[in-house]
Amino acid sequence: MSKGEVIAEGVYLIGGPGISRSEDATVFVVAFADELVMIDAGAGNSTKTLVGNMEKAGLDPAKLSHLILTHCHIDHIGSAPALRDRFGCRLVIHEEDARAVEEGDPVRTAANWYGTTFPPTAVDLKLKGEKTTFTFGGEELHCLHTPGHTPGSIAVYLDRGGQRILFGQDIHGPFLSSFGSDLRKWRRSMETLIGLKADILCEGHFGIFSPADRVEAYIRRHLRQNS
Repeated sequence: MSKGEVIAEGVYLIGGPGISRSEDATVFVVAFADELVMIDAGAGNSTKTLVGNMEKAGLDPAKLSHLILTHCHIDHIGSAPALRDRFGCRLVIHEEDARAVEEGDPVRTAANWYGTTFPPTAVDLKLKGEKTTFTFGGEELHCLHTPGHTPGSIAVYLDRGGQRILFGQDIHGPFLSSFGSDLRKWRRSMETLIGLKADILCEGHFGIFSPADRVEAYIRRHLRQNS
């Protein structure tokens, strides 16, 4: 396994296949002036590895203030309870996916897919509406509601060093009625992401895409496949 990698200035990939465990979706940390924000948290058995990879990158896990969950599936939320218990970070998810997390719903969290369970876990901050913008260390971090894969899926982006970095986890789907998927809403969400003209796309399972033309091509390929 790798210790992770630097994606852009102050943006670290610390988890995912080949980095933590094969069942983990990708996990990212963004370093701001005096705090850290994590995006997604793997499937639950990699907490020690995620923390270790932060430390290997020269980051202090005690500065983790927020853990943003891009949707409610177990491979993205699994270590969230342990990380909050250890570091006191606030768990953030869109209100339309929050109930699955708070109830530990085995179907909506897809825990049943992985032959595991997720404990009912309170959410500290439920995002509402189409967009929420946080300010950390004088920088803005934007959360966009991008329903389709799940009702409460979000994408996260920031502008740094002249680049727009987009965390568009699970752009590819899958789309199942048990997840509450909606292809019509997903297509509209993907057009919104294309409109961001991101320079770097950090996807949940299929890697990092750049520059901007590769980002758009990746999203459009999935739009064609699900037309």
